[in-house]
This record gives sequence, structure tokens and C-alpha cells, in this order.
Amino acid sequence: MTDSTLTINNILAPQLTHCRVNGTSKKRILEFIAETVAEEYSELDETQIFNNLVARERLGSTGIGQGIAIPHCRLEGCTRVVGALVTLEEGVSFDAIDNQPVDVLFTLIVPREATSEHLELLSQLAEQFNDRSFCDALRACTTADDLYQKMTGNA
Repeated sequence: MTDSTLTINNILAPQLTHCRVNGTSKKRILEFIAETVAEEYSELDETQIFNNLVARERLGSTGIGQGIAIPHCRLEGCTRVVGALVTLEEGVSFDAIDNQPVDVLFTLIVPREATSEHLELLSQLAEQFNDRSFCDALRACTTADDLYQKMTGNA
């Protein structure tokens, strides 16, 4: 498989799909994501992931509107693109472009060198999340497995 064939299906692991998480703030959610990614990929550093996600948010919120955010960062020492999907029990303030609380997050962590594939995945995600019925289907999921199946198109 070459990097140009990266799709959501081959970067999202079931173990990094979390449904109806209780998140009290943007910071807590990013901490949760960094923690779960570091648990799944021991070569990645939880603190570094968190700090890079926060640094990216400081450049401008990754909240793209309609309750969706796509936090992402480049990471030194990361050798593959990592995706994590989280839905929240209740939306949290994310400084999104439409000022709506966010309750669906797809996080992308990419190698420091990644460029075009990183942008291509962001574009794929934005396109999928532009479909309101798709987003409603994600929000309707009650289990991580159900959520994973919906996101990867296997439902």
C-alpha cells in the first residue's frame, strides 16, 4: 500500500473509536485523545501528542461547524497516519467557526514529513462531515463498534 491510497478505513482502528465520551472541555477531550492514541501506539508520546494538538488549535480552531471538529497535528517520530474518532455525550465549546459546541471529533496525527496525504485526508473528512445525514448517523451510534462501522462505511 502506498501513502497515496490512505483512506479513513485504513487509518482508523476500532480501538481508537470512542462513543459518547463525557468531555467537559476542549482541553480534556484533547487529553483523552492523546492518552488513547499513546496507549494504542506505544512509540508515540502522549504529552507530545497533546502539546502538538493544542499548538495546532492555537493557530485556529479545527471546529469546522455543525458540531464537528477535526483536530490534527504533525508529530516527530510518528511513522504512520493515525486516526481517532470520538463522539461526545454532550457538546463542548471548541471555538468552532459557527460558535456551536462540538460533539463529533475525528483526530488525525501524521508524520512530521507528511504533506499531500495529510491534506487529502482532511479533505476526505471534511467532505464526509459535510453530509448532515452521515453526521446524524454517527451521533445516533450507541457503541464504539457501531460508530466504527458507520465511519468506515461497513454499516
